[in-house]
Amino acid sequence: MSTVSLETITPALSTKEAQVFVAPQWKLVWWKFRKHKVALISAVIVLIIYLVAGIAEFLSPFAPDVTNDVYLYAPPQPLKIDGSGLYVYGYTSAVDPVALRRTFTVDPTQKIPVGFFVKGVSYKWFDLISGDRHLIGPLDSTQPMYLLGADRLGRDLLSRLIVGTRVSLSVGLVGVLLTLALGIVLGGISGYFGGLPDLLIQRLIEFVSSIPSIPLWMGLAAALPNDLPPLQVYFFITLILSLVSWPGMARVIRGRFLSLREEDFVMAARLDGASQARIILRHMVPAFASHIIATITLTIPNMILSETALSFIGLGLREPIVSWGVLLQDAINIRSIATAPWLLIPALALVVTVLAMNFLGDGLRDAADPYAR
Repeated sequence: MSTVSLETITPALSTKEAQVFVAPQWKLVWWKFRKHKVALISAVIVLIIYLVAGIAEFLSPFAPDVTNDVYLYAPPQPLKIDGSGLYVYGYTSAVDPVALRRTFTVDPTQKIPVGFFVKGVSYKWFDLISGDRHLIGPLDSTQPMYLLGADRLGRDLLSRLIVGTRVSLSVGLVGVLLTLALGIVLGGISGYFGGLPDLLIQRLIEFVSSIPSIPLWMGLAAALPNDLPPLQVYFFITLILSLVSWPGMARVIRGRFLSLREEDFVMAARLDGASQARIILRHMVPAFASHIIATITLTIPNMILSETALSFIGLGLREPIVSWGVLLQDAINIRSIATAPWLLIPALALVVTVLAMNFLGDGLRDAADPYAR
């Protein structure tokens, strides 16, 4: 009796298809994510922005709080290069007899040499490593170099923008981690156990979600005493944003738990004697980790925008803390923008960051289901 080979019954799988069926989930996600070119470019942009936030002291030419009353609202100085190296043009100033304010113009006859890895103001990176070298700056530290212009107190906008990147991004990152913790705990309990815990948690979610976000932010932020230290203000603003944002995360996680708790691998873990905490943390949460990552990347921009909005209206972070929202307070009226339009540059940085994170989140969300065609 002749035997029929398996190849004659089922069509042979190609090498690529065979790799797909045996590949781990993270590899499937990566294969699909790298096909999303916009998301891949956005991921590079986000990594660069976080790198800037990590080494802000080294990248900023000056300390963010150094004032200079000689160069109030000084315009940007374009960076030039010739045979002698990098330089910027100096300023000539004049007093407007009508407006009674000093105006500046870039003077091409003055050259201020600029170098890399120049010695400048001392700093301590994350309070661990001391240094005084900066990526770029004037060779003579007494000379002005405002690549993005100066603000109303003569502070370098580029340095403040770089330092503010760390604060704004860290508020979003820390806030979304707290939101994720609340979402996993409450959403996991609601979806895994059901019954009365599910009922109570869902009513709590509906109550919090029914409160308008902006008035809730403003009310909680306005309740903070004005004499709080900057570090405590930073902590409370992050906590406020997390308390407002966790219901959406909890709903997503509850839905995933409801769909996974009847799966065979969960039943097998129960029969094997695994505890409920182990089933949740070791088996169920990793099963939709890619969805959690995608949700995080879409939540961080909302956190950053929320912090910026609160700081912009004076209810969030305040001086001497430097964030993008604090920087945009200088551009709160038309007169300031007309006098110094470069004060809107932090808004451009905010737009680029939020768009990059949203595109990254879209790419991760699509890649989270690698078997989808």
